[in-house]
Amino acid sequence: MFDKVLIANRGEIAVRVIRACQELGVRTVAVYSEAARLSPHVLLAGEAVLIGPAPAAESYQRAEAIIDAAPQTGAQAVHPGYGFMAESPEFARRVLEADLVFVGPPPEAIAEMGDKTAARSRMIEAGVPVVPGSDAITEVAEGVAAGDRIGWPVLLKAAAGGGGKGMRVIESAEDLPRALSAASREAGQAFGDSRVYLEKYLSDPRHIEIQILADTHGRVIHLGERECSIQRRHQKLVEEAPSPAVDADLRARMGDVAVAAAEAVGYVGAGTVEFLYQNGEFYFLEMNTRIQVEHPVTEFVTGVDLVQEQIRIAAGLPMSVEVSPDWPLGHAIECRISGEDPFSGFFPSSGRIRALEVPCGPGVRWDGGIMEHYEVGLNYDPLLGKLIVHAATRDQAILRMRRALRELQIEGIRTTQPFHLGVLDEEDFKAGDISVRYLDRHPELVETGEGDWQARAAAVAATLLEHRTRVSGGGVTVTAASAARATGAISEWRRRLGTFD
Repeated sequence: MFDKVLIANRGEIAVRVIRACQELGVRTVAVYSEAARLSPHVLLAGEAVLIGPAPAAESYQRAEAIIDAAPQTGAQAVHPGYGFMAESPEFARRVLEADLVFVGPPPEAIAEMGDKTAARSRMIEAGVPVVPGSDAITEVAEGVAAGDRIGWPVLLKAAAGGGGKGMRVIESAEDLPRALSAASREAGQAFGDSRVYLEKYLSDPRHIEIQILADTHGRVIHLGERECSIQRRHQKLVEEAPSPAVDADLRARMGDVAVAAAEAVGYVGAGTVEFLYQNGEFYFLEMNTRIQVEHPVTEFVTGVDLVQEQIRIAAGLPMSVEVSPDWPLGHAIECRISGEDPFSGFFPSSGRIRALEVPCGPGVRWDGGIMEHYEVGLNYDPLLGKLIVHAATRDQAILRMRRALRELQIEGIRTTQPFHLGVLDEEDFKAGDISVRYLDRHPELVETGEGDWQARAAAVAATLLEHRTRVSGGGVTVTAASAARATGAISEWRRRLGTFD
C-alpha cells in the first residue's frame, strides 16, 4: 500500500478520497487554489499545496503544478477524483512519466473510451450493442447523409466529452447546419476538441449504468446498476440503486456486457459503463473512466468501498471484493445538492454559508465539500454535496430521503433542496415511472420561467456582478439598475457553463 497519496481535486470528492485514504492508513496531500485556502478538503488533509489562482485553468487543470507537488511532499500516487483532469489521458501519462502511480485506468484505456466515436467502434467489435450512429462529422453534407441513414430525429454529441456539452437534438436535416456549428464550437470550448457525431435519438429511454471493478490480477467484475434517468440538460440530479426497471435477468445481461466492454480495452480500476434502455432493449452510451459522482448508492447496496478498492488496485493489490448473490442489499437514493435556484432556470447562487446542519440517523450519509462560513463562488461546479440514504425497500428509502432533506439546513445561498423534495412527492417518481424525459413531463417541478429572457439575463448579470464584487472585496449592493448595466457579462456566463442554448 502507498504511504502517501495526492488528491488532484477539490470539493466533496477530495474529501471522500481523503477519508478513504485515512481508513487505509495512507497519508494525504491536498492541492488548492487561492479561492479554496479554507476549504474542507484542505483542512482535512495531512498536507496541502497551493497550485494557483481561483480559475480552474490556472490551478486544478495545471498538470505541471499538480505533478510537481507530489515529489515535494513525498506522495507516491495521484488520485484525480472526477472532473477536471480525471479523464485526461495526457494527464495520466504525465503522472506515470513522473514515476508516480495514477489511481485510475491506463492512459490508453482513457483515450480509447474518452473518444466517443472510437469507443463506439471498439464496442461494436466487442459485440456490445450500441445506439445506431455515425463517425465524426465536419461537414453539413456528411451529417445530412448520416441522419438520413440513421433516421431523424438524431442526437448531435461531442466526440471527446460528456455531461451534455455540445449536445443537441436535431429534428430534421434543415436544423442541422446551425446546430452543427454551435455544437462544434461548444465542444471545442469544453473539451479542446470540436469533433461531433450523430446518434439515433431515442424518444423516452432510461439512463442506466453498471459499476465495474478491474484489477491487475485478471479479475473484472460488475456491482450492479444505478438508475440515473432524472436529469436536466443531460446533467444527473437524482440517482438510485437498484433501478426500478431492472430485474435479475436484465441485471446479469447488462453486467456481462459491461464486463466485456471493460475487458475489450484492458481496463483497470473503477469505471462505469452507461446504457440507454427503452422497450426492453439496452444500448451502450459511453464509459466513464473514473469514479462517478453517484458511486455512494452502489456502496450502500453492496457494502463495498469503491474508493478504497480504487486505491488498492492502483497499489497492485488484488481487489478485496467477493461478488454476492444477495446483491443488491436494499435500496439507496442520492440527491445532488447544488448551489442553484431550481425555480429560476437553475441559476447559480453564490455567497457565504451562514449555517449548515446536515442530517443524520439510520441509513443517512452526507458527502459534502462545504462547511459553515465557506464562500461559494462561480469558479467551479455548483455541487455542494450529496445526500444519500439507504433502506430495506425503495418506498422506505423515499420516506427516509424526505426526512433527511427536511433536516438538511443550508443558509446563505439557494440550493436544489426544494426541487428534490418535490420529486420525492411526485407520483410518477414514487411509482418508478421515470426516464430522461421526466422533467419534460413534469415542468411544474422546476418552473423555469424561460419565456422572460430579459429577466433571466438580468439575474445572470446580477449573480456575476455580486460574485466579482465579493472576490474583489468591494461593498457594492446589486440593484436592478446595476444588474442591467452588467448584462454584458452574459457572454462570459455562456462561455463558462453553457447555461443558454
